[in-house]
Amino acid sequence: MLTLININKMAPLIGPIGLDYVAGAARDAGITVDVVDLCLTDEPSKKLQDYFATHNPRLVGISLRNVDDSFWPSAQWFVPDLVSTMRAMRSMTNAPIVLGGVGFSIFAKRIVEHTGADFGIRGDGEQAIISLFAELQGARRFGRVDGLIWRNDGVIFANRPAWPAQLSLPTNRDQIDNLAYFQRGGQCGLETKRGCNRHCLYCADPLAKGTTVRLRNPAEIADEVQSLLNQQVEVLHLCDSEFNVPGTHAYAVCEEFNRLSLGERLRWYTYMAVIPFDAELAKAMSKAGCVGIDFTGDSACPSMLKTYRQKHTKDQLALAARLCRENDIKAMIDLLLGGPGETPETLRQTIDSIRQMDPDCVGAALGVRIYPGTQMARVVEAEGSPETNPNIRRKYSGRVDFFKPTFYISTSLGQEPAKLVKDLIAGDQRFFEPVLQEASRSTGTKPSTDHNYNDNTELVQAIEKGARGAYWDILAKLRHS
Repeated sequence: MLTLININKMAPLIGPIGLDYVAGAARDAGITVDVVDLCLTDEPSKKLQDYFATHNPRLVGISLRNVDDSFWPSAQWFVPDLVSTMRAMRSMTNAPIVLGGVGFSIFAKRIVEHTGADFGIRGDGEQAIISLFAELQGARRFGRVDGLIWRNDGVIFANRPAWPAQLSLPTNRDQIDNLAYFQRGGQCGLETKRGCNRHCLYCADPLAKGTTVRLRNPAEIADEVQSLLNQQVEVLHLCDSEFNVPGTHAYAVCEEFNRLSLGERLRWYTYMAVIPFDAELAKAMSKAGCVGIDFTGDSACPSMLKTYRQKHTKDQLALAARLCRENDIKAMIDLLLGGPGETPETLRQTIDSIRQMDPDCVGAALGVRIYPGTQMARVVEAEGSPETNPNIRRKYSGRVDFFKPTFYISTSLGQEPAKLVKDLIAGDQRFFEPVLQEASRSTGTKPSTDHNYNDNTELVQAIEKGARGAYWDILAKLRHS
């Protein structure tokens, strides 16, 4: 028996689609699978105890979706909770423990070292966990399991990442309780591809999913949508790094949805790059049921777009917002403020330009999360010792460690960068402002001006009253209600 455990308890809820895929693949391979979902219980410790009191699995898998909330100034780190959960589980079962998930894959070897896990899987978990399960029952030749992080005589080995060239995923999404997530307002999603061939300064997705875009067959994706619709899940989020990379595949997916008239029953949101995006794709997406796009805008200042290694221009960002308006699609532009070279003038250029574009809402995130292995980390290293770098922001002591939430905010923005951004926004309700340091240190209800979804009281209350959809869209509607 294989037991898979979801330990992500962030509120509002996020449906563990990776766990659903892995469990489905293992089931299809003839492995008996149990899923223990700690997100859907008020007593996670008791649920684990009750389960292991009556079950003796041969392998236990834990999914780690997020290492932290990637949001300054909250900078909440989730690894200590993982360590606590594993310590408790060691007293309940002798089964080997394997870790996986997108968050895990960014820091795979480091997390195995830190937690004492028996194994880890970096990359796609579907085939890797099947191979690991087989090796545990047979020759135990762990070196031939793609993606595996494993131990031998006290030494940790890391096999090549599990990024199979051909991507096919289970379409019968029945291994987790998707309807329960949907009824509680949780995001239910799917992937149309994995991997990203863009080279954004800061992004860790290529570390977890690879730099080659691996596409699924549109017909397979449509079958998966049908499975979720049959479970009465009618609002989805496409979880690709960027839905329109490449644009031809995005269009093919929409064409398949439209051939089956799925847009008449379905509302969906997605992440997208600003380019490629034209009138033809916008029209196809709207017809296929797309109601909201979260664009990776980063900036509207040419120098900062170059710094972030974005290929789009300010005019192309404005065109994307206009195409959304013309096709009844909500447009969210995510900005990343405070990166290398950011100044009060570049901030002003961005905010003034975005205001003129008139998107439905704008995420004004302040601070770039630094991940090891990214170009952003190399920029920081080139600036000298991180311990004395005035651009580094963190909430832990000791040496700077990018494993923990560590952020970059240009010192050119002065002593109160969040206040500077807030003043430039000047109360424009389309913008989700960064949280002021004074507010972040206060107790009680978390400020609701930002769009950090983790433990967002305002968002949770709206969902309890029946709101459904992308969390940024729900928050935007609250501001205009």
